[in-house]
Amino acid sequence: MDLYEYQAKDLFALHGVPVGPAQRVVDDAASAAVVAAELGVPVVIKAQVKAGGRGKAGGVKLAGSEQEARERAAAILGLEIKGHPVRRVLVTPATRIAEEYYVSFLLDRADRAFLAMASAQGGVEIEQLAAERPEALARVPVDPLTGVDLAAAKEIVRAAGFPAEVVDAAAEVVAGLWETFVAEDATLVEVNPLVRAADGAILALDGKVTLDDNAAFRHPGHAELADTAAEDPLEAAAKARDLNYVKLDGQVGIIGNGAGLVMSTLDVVAYAGEPTGTRPANFLDIGGGASAEVMANGLEIILSDPDVRSVFVNVFGGITACDAVADGIVRAFELLGEVGKPIVVRLDGNNAEEGRRILTAAALPGLSQVDTMDAAARRAVELAVAVAVT
Repeated sequence: MDLYEYQAKDLFALHGVPVGPAQRVVDDAASAAVVAAELGVPVVIKAQVKAGGRGKAGGVKLAGSEQEARERAAAILGLEIKGHPVRRVLVTPATRIAEEYYVSFLLDRADRAFLAMASAQGGVEIEQLAAERPEALARVPVDPLTGVDLAAAKEIVRAAGFPAEVVDAAAEVVAGLWETFVAEDATLVEVNPLVRAADGAILALDGKVTLDDNAAFRHPGHAELADTAAEDPLEAAAKARDLNYVKLDGQVGIIGNGAGLVMSTLDVVAYAGEPTGTRPANFLDIGGGASAEVMANGLEIILSDPDVRSVFVNVFGGITACDAVADGIVRAFELLGEVGKPIVVRLDGNNAEEGRRILTAAALPGLSQVDTMDAAARRAVELAVAVAVT
């Protein structure tokens, strides 16, 4: 789960990381003016979206008066930044900045380790810096057994070329960011910019945090950080039913058992649909079990997507045999009643022949069976195209 800037800075503060002046989040221009009066001008108005490049997109503006705060907030609210509509802005007193730095901790999946990245040149897009001046970005592996204490934090900031006079203060902040990373079960903690203010204070004036959803059971409070208003309604409905679902921009609904099989199914459908521009509409992994309830929930979520024109159910029977899957599909039809869209089923693996027999005997309306994954994908695409034509 990605957090908004204000949420990230709230987490930093909980772990002793200095984040600068008070901040308030509002969702209308009039409230921005009121907050500016309360906090004192000048203030900075910052779009709250889960995307970078806000400044270049016009999502960060300085306001020198209450009226300017109202005008700046009005201009930012409603913007779309990298596909993310701005619904809220953060209002915070402006800070006089002497220097800007960059610091992050992340999970390096390629090396199966943690990585610290830091640079004495913050405030720019770090991807651009890494590409154009890789020597300016220090990459320091972090031993998960020892972590980052104050001594290790000093090594990180020295490797990044921070000025000698700020090493001690910056190291304390870096150690606090590592504490946030570990304590909150994050996969990313990033500050850009980490600044030295005119008075010498080291402050995290921005923040980006990604929390590991797999660790949510250890953090009941993290549920309050979810932005349900911005969440896709289908993804929210699937999450409520413990389904692994991701909405995509396509027309063929996908159900499979196992993430690897579902990913392969997406590729096959995309290839089959390339000539007609037909694409997968979702990722949906029903896992190892395919009970009637799970299958019904999966079908209901997919069929409620107005973009879906056909559905491809691709199951390889393993621990859960194909006859049990077929029974689940039959009972799912009973639970759902009218399905209304063509469904293609491919069963393979344990008890596949018996599963096919069950589906044939059930004669479910709109359901067809295809033996191979490639042929089933082509059939699902053909049906989607036919639905679009009619």
